[in-house]
Amino acid sequence: MKLIRSLTEFPESLRGGALTIGNFDGVHRGHQVIIDQLKQFASRDGGAAIVFTFDPHPVRILRPDQTPPPLTWTNRKADLLADLGVDAVIAYPTDRALLELSYREFFNQIVVEKLSAKAMVEGPNFYFGRGREGTVDRLSELCQESSVELQIVEPKLENSESFISSSRIRELIRIGDVDQARQLLTRPYRIRGMVTHGAARGAKIGFPTANLDAIDTLIPANGVYAGRTYVDGRSHWSAIHIGPNPTFSEHLPKVESHLLNFEGSIYGEAIEVDFISRLRDIRQFETPRQLTDQLDLDVQSTRAIARRYSDL
Repeated sequence: MKLIRSLTEFPESLRGGALTIGNFDGVHRGHQVIIDQLKQFASRDGGAAIVFTFDPHPVRILRPDQTPPPLTWTNRKADLLADLGVDAVIAYPTDRALLELSYREFFNQIVVEKLSAKAMVEGPNFYFGRGREGTVDRLSELCQESSVELQIVEPKLENSESFISSSRIRELIRIGDVDQARQLLTRPYRIRGMVTHGAARGAKIGFPTANLDAIDTLIPANGVYAGRTYVDGRSHWSAIHIGPNPTFSEHLPKVESHLLNFEGSIYGEAIEVDFISRLRDIRQFETPRQLTDQLDLDVQSTRAIARRYSDL
């Protein structure tokens, strides 16, 4: 899979493929339905399956004060799309010039001239061009004019009442329901950060943790979670604490991961953390011993979840 950040020298081998345009934040099962149709078109026509996305999200430029925290960073998004079978991801550098293109200019310059797309796949709520003036009806007209086949894919239902969407998943993560979010995503929810020095209280009570800083995606709600921490590409099951530590009168929220069966120093390293299941809320304990007893239970719960979800 190729990750492309400029169309200045777009590979000729990727021209004439099947194209979908969108933000694809989180890469959830609703996106997977679009990608499956995209691959069918690409296979039929002997072309590439291409995702065109934006870096950063257009809202960050147009309304920065209303920008929701992302669910994925660009390389993670590309990896998730590659897992679904996409041939190339275009992470187009979003700027004012791009956002000022009319829907017709965007279609002609990007879809026709740069990519020579033969087919497109979009959802029913797709908008493009300046002021989101390009609707699926207008896209259909443009595709007919340019002999580009268009397929509008109906959104995938989470249940009988709601559709799978990045907004829905973002809300689940905000409230700490990583279990439900995991079922809607194509892979467990993941954050990344740098390991920094903390108060080292975890090590003193027998539960050393990696303290994460510089996290650039949405952080789940305060609580204790079972998940996995990736160090140098290797996965370690972990008990993850998000929030303050009221037992020691620490009120600033932190993100800490206790890696099971791991020894070594990883200060200053970049690590990634998957969230598999929520274990409990944050609570204050009367004594450090009560806290360590609960941490023992958290580790036991994490091991049980590791056995249950060993195939994730």
